[in-house]
Amino acid sequence: MNHFAANLRCLFNPESVAVIGASDKPDKLGFHVMKSLTEGGFGGIIVPVNPGTSEIMGIKVSASISDYNGRIDLAIVVLPAKLVSGVFRECVAKGVKGIVLITAGFKEIDDPAGADLHEGIARIVNEAGIPVIGPNTFGMINFHANLNASFTPEFSRIKKGGICFVSQSGGISHLLGFMAMRMDVGFSKIVGLGNRLNVDFPQMLDYLMVDPDTKVIVLYLEGVDDPRDLIETAKKYPAKKPVIAYKTGSSMVGDQASLSHTGSMAGRHEVYTGAFSQAGILNIDNSETLLDTAKAMALCPMPEGPGMAVLSGQAGPGMAACDLCEDHGLEIARFTGSTQQEINDLLPPLALRTNPVDMGPAWYNSSAIKGIVKAVMNDTNVDGIILLMMFASANVDAVRGISDLLKEWAQKKPLITCILSPPGIWDEQIKALEESGSLANYPTPERAAKAMVNLWKYRKMKTG
Repeated sequence: MNHFAANLRCLFNPESVAVIGASDKPDKLGFHVMKSLTEGGFGGIIVPVNPGTSEIMGIKVSASISDYNGRIDLAIVVLPAKLVSGVFRECVAKGVKGIVLITAGFKEIDDPAGADLHEGIARIVNEAGIPVIGPNTFGMINFHANLNASFTPEFSRIKKGGICFVSQSGGISHLLGFMAMRMDVGFSKIVGLGNRLNVDFPQMLDYLMVDPDTKVIVLYLEGVDDPRDLIETAKKYPAKKPVIAYKTGSSMVGDQASLSHTGSMAGRHEVYTGAFSQAGILNIDNSETLLDTAKAMALCPMPEGPGMAVLSGQAGPGMAACDLCEDHGLEIARFTGSTQQEINDLLPPLALRTNPVDMGPAWYNSSAIKGIVKAVMNDTNVDGIILLMMFASANVDAVRGISDLLKEWAQKKPLITCILSPPGIWDEQIKALEESGSLANYPTPERAAKAMVNLWKYRKMKTG
């Protein structure tokens, strides 16, 4: 399997990529794969393969990979299913290290011939130790290698970061990718497993646990043939990198849809969710929270305990965050006497000065806000801080006033925020704070609080 593992590393970091079924016609997937590679900035060699033309996108075409006089590390295959076994044999003969098989028409179709084809091509690559992403996949992207091996060129717009998303659904991959663009969340890789010829969730976990670009592993599952394999693999890495999962198919209809989509039954939902927590995988129940939690894990440390400080520029958002925290097992910490005294000195008596703290009366006084935040940071009863601030003209300088403090503090405890303004006012300041590792920001107090809740849930699951 070491040979397979080495080839998997090469699949994600190739020096040369062949597109078998490359096209210059926009109605062909081979056109979009070529566009993804060329526009995505891949720095290696691109080899379009198509016997019917001599040049695609200004690159010389080979009639077959056998005809290409050079090494090919990765082959992306976008040909009809019936041609795939012949192409795979050519790939083996050429010494190809990895394959992305975009083609559909294997065991997911309602025809026994599809399953036979699936088994036949699996034998060819398994004997040679060649990992295959797919079939029936949109592809994969390694952002740190500028490798967009998918049929969606727009994926290349996603920021580089530490989250890897491994998904059984191309639709959910696109959903999360496009949400990430809007939320400015960075990814290391997005991998569409498709029908999992020989690269499934366990193989990806083994690879990602040692991948230097990946900090957080995110899984989307519909159904897997042997969940025990995934669970046992996750258990091998008890404290290495956070793994979070979103499993759909809890309804009868979902189960049937999973069979037609991925070629395997979804299985009893509660069996999966119970097994996940035993294996140290945090179970998430919707796509928005999945991305929010991954972002928090990539940007924040885990809280040492459940004690939270909620600091708010206005009372309402603070109450909303407190409700959610307390409903999900976090505690609103009681400040130490010295912290409380500092806050009392900085805020007038009419303000809510105990936790949650209403900093509204200090709007015009950014040094007071800074003093309150600093006092709470150093409080031994506080394990994490939720900071909420809605823009009003009076507090326009509030973010600038605390930026240096937040950067200097560099999240000795998790700092999760909902700092919100009309577009173009605080956006660049927030982005700079996130990129410096000073905080993770969310568009609502509830989402900020839920992200903190999930950090604590994960921490508690890991430490028992």
